[in-house]
Amino acid sequence: MEKLSVELYFARHGKTMLNTADRMQGWADTPLTDEGTEIASFLGKGLRDQKFISVYTSDSGRTIETAKIVLENSGQTNLKIQKRKQLREVCFGDHEGELNQVYWDKLSSVGGFSIENFHKKPDIKAFLDLNVALDTSGQAENWEQLITRTKSELDRIVQESMSMGGGKVLIVSHGVTIMTLLREMSDDLNPLVPLENSSISKVVYEDGDYKILSMNDMTYIKKGMSADN
Repeated sequence: MEKLSVELYFARHGKTMLNTADRMQGWADTPLTDEGTEIASFLGKGLRDQKFISVYTSDSGRTIETAKIVLENSGQTNLKIQKRKQLREVCFGDHEGELNQVYWDKLSSVGGFSIENFHKKPDIKAFLDLNVALDTSGQAENWEQLITRTKSELDRIVQESMSMGGGKVLIVSHGVTIMTLLREMSDDLNPLVPLENSSISKVVYEDGDYKILSMNDMTYIKKGMSADN
């Protein structure tokens, strides 16, 4: 008897206005730019050969917009987008919308490290805990809060998918959220290497375990670009 498995295609949302402005974007939301829309369409075309059984997003407009573009260009508009609040990006509290450089300068000051040295040996757990230490609003999230809400939702999605007989599932989420989930699955990752907008990170679930197959993969976008030529 063939074992059931679920192949999870994690897509980071397309490039947004705040991404372009180099500002912090967690629970704050902005629409995709023209470039973001175009690249998301290439991703969809590159995924035409991948038949998904379901698609999930966070409740943020940028992930929903990306998913709609991907489904339209992959020829899978029959799939209903299932919005899950727990797949949101980490909350940066009162630093939502802050310039990235300003935020990182404050973070290094509170943490007592240089940004250069931190990026040589990135630690997403330390980063998220400092995210809370920097905040005064009481809304920012740390590692435990983020992994608790996202991992429980991922487990729920997997069980829903297994009840359908397994297959391929598209999850459109956010950079830090996806990196945190991947880091939870493997200690060997360098989890603060930023994921590109519209990149795919692929994970397979089988026999109760998650296994990372690829990370920050841009080949689907390149395939989609080639399809237009």
